[in-house]
Amino acid sequence: MKKLALLMFAGLLAVSVEAQLQTPQPSPAAKLKQTVGLTEVVVEYARPSMRGRTIFGDLVPYGKLWRTGANKNTTIKFADDVTIDGQEVKAGSYAIYTKPGETSWEVIFYADTNNWGTPREWDDSKVAAKTIVQVYPMPMPIETFTMTFDDLHNNGATLGMLWEKAYVGVKFEVPTAKKADKSIEAVMSGPGANEYYAAASYYLDEGKDLEKAKEWIDKAVSMNENGFWIMRKQSLIYAKLGDKKGAIEAAKKSLEVAEKAGNADYVKLNKDSLKEWGAL
Repeated sequence: MKKLALLMFAGLLAVSVEAQLQTPQPSPAAKLKQTVGLTEVVVEYARPSMRGRTIFGDLVPYGKLWRTGANKNTTIKFADDVTIDGQEVKAGSYAIYTKPGETSWEVIFYADTNNWGTPREWDDSKVAAKTIVQVYPMPMPIETFTMTFDDLHNNGATLGMLWEKAYVGVKFEVPTAKKADKSIEAVMSGPGANEYYAAASYYLDEGKDLEKAKEWIDKAVSMNENGFWIMRKQSLIYAKLGDKKGAIEAAKKSLEVAEKAGNADYVKLNKDSLKEWGAL
C-alpha cells in the first residue's frame, strides 16, 4: 500500500513539474497590428532565426512554396476590402505564402488560413491575390525573419518581409477616401434614425425630458418606415406622456410592420400593450 502511494505521489510530482516547465520557442510567435488610413491590418507569424544557416536557396529553396515564417502559416487580416496589385481582396483573413527567388518573389494571399505550414492540397480557387515583387539586397544580414508595415500613407502601405540579406515589399491600397467621405457625409447630414432612437430610449429609461424624447423618436420613425422596434419605443414614450391615442396609433403601426417582418416578439409586445390600453 505504501509503495502504491509513493508511486502515485511520484507520478503526480512528475506531471506537476512537466506542467510548470517553460522553455523559449525556437521560432517565437509575433503579432503586428497597424492602422493604415482608416483600416486596421493585423499580421500573425512565427519568427525563425538564421543560426548560422544559409536561408534562401538552401533552407528555403528557390521557386518552392514557403509558409513565409515558421510553424503555422503566416496570416494577415484586413478590416476592409483592399487592393493588391490591382486585385480586390475582400475584408477577412488570409494566409501569406511565397515562392522566393534570387531576384524576385511570388507572394500569394490564400483564403484558407487553417494550415500548419503549406496546404496538403493546393486549391487555386482559394487564391485571393497573387503578385511578383522585387528582391532588394540588405547591406547587413537580418538574423531573425521580420515582417513590417512600411511607407505608410493615407491610402495604403507596404507589407515588408526581411531575412538574411533580402527585403521584399508588397504594396496594398485601402479604401480611406471612400470611408472618410462616407463618415463626413453622415456627420454633416446630422444624426440618423439609430442615433435618434438611441437618444430617445436613453431619455425614456432615465426619466429625463420626455418631450425631447418624443421629438427624437418622431424623427427616428420618419427616417425608417420599417423600424417596428422604433415605432414600439414611440408608443411607450407617448404612453408615458399620457397621450393614449398617440400610443395606440404607434403600437398598431409597429404591430403591422412586425407582423410583415415575422417578428413574433414585437407582435406579442404590441398586442400586450394594446390590450392594456383597451385597443384590443
